[in-house]
Amino acid sequence: MTSRKYLVAPNLFGISFGVAGLAQAWTVAHSVVRTPEWPGVVLWLGAGLLWLLTTVAYVVNVRSRGHLGTEFTHPVTGPFISLVPIVPMLFGVALRPYADTAGKFIYLVAYAVTVILGGLLTGAWIRVEMKLVDWHPGYFLPTVAGGLLAAGGAAAFGWVRLSELMFGFGFICWVVLGSILLLRLFTQPALPNRLLPVIAIEFAPPVVAGNVWFAMNGGRADFVASGLAGYALLMAIVQISMIPSYRTAPFGPPYWAFAFTYVAAVTDVIFWLRAEDVDHSQVITYVLLALSTMGYAALAARTVKGMVQGTFLPEYPAAPARPGSGGADRQEDAE
Repeated sequence: MTSRKYLVAPNLFGISFGVAGLAQAWTVAHSVVRTPEWPGVVLWLGAGLLWLLTTVAYVVNVRSRGHLGTEFTHPVTGPFISLVPIVPMLFGVALRPYADTAGKFIYLVAYAVTVILGGLLTGAWIRVEMKLVDWHPGYFLPTVAGGLLAAGGAAAFGWVRLSELMFGFGFICWVVLGSILLLRLFTQPALPNRLLPVIAIEFAPPVVAGNVWFAMNGGRADFVASGLAGYALLMAIVQISMIPSYRTAPFGPPYWAFAFTYVAAVTDVIFWLRAEDVDHSQVITYVLLALSTMGYAALAARTVKGMVQGTFLPEYPAAPARPGSGGADRQEDAE
């Protein structure tokens, strides 16, 4: 009997990315309404450990498959490679209150890799023949998420010009890629069921940009913050409308697309509570954090169960795509 082999794809970094998002929410809450500091610290350490374990597992898996040279141009999982430097970039910012020099060093190295990788992936998308059906919201990660989160990190370190530069980097990429991705979702065949959860990433740009803008402008509610919140409201309603479709997706790594996206929305709400001086904001913040943490616990428990049962990761090698079937089959096979 042959042993089962599993595919460790770059989207598995979504787990550490998601945990970093929850850590960031607790950290922001601590600075805004003085919630306890320790949950954020514990979660940051957990995110760092998960990132390290995932990196080791990913490198070993890719080398064993001999696919190191093709990972960047994979139509489904390629964009998720950008999470490899993005997570350490967030961790560097989190270190700032405790080890400023080390935090700056980690942030700057990860920032440089994020920007270079975003440019290389963008160039690959131009060079490599791609079909519109191959695209999915994960394509936001390398330049939109990378750029906006880099802007937030620069603002945290007080580097005003760099934060403005990277906000433009991420925002303009959001406008350009957002048009392509909505066209794909509006006009092309639906994503394979297993890949449906990545549509949650459509909700990420306005809330992440909102968080970053608050970090850049000192936490004030202004025209830009309100405009971003308006689009976030639309995308929140879209997410609610997607619930019946999400329920058809089998559980796997794409489910972690919900994690960072939704908790970024919670962080945005926390910023708004302070900006508008809402009554009982501390109570509301605790409720939001409790719900988010319980959601993460449920997601983590389901992930562990799937790993134990051997159903969480796809088996490798995947079945070959049917001739002439297009990108949808490549997406289903990879995810």
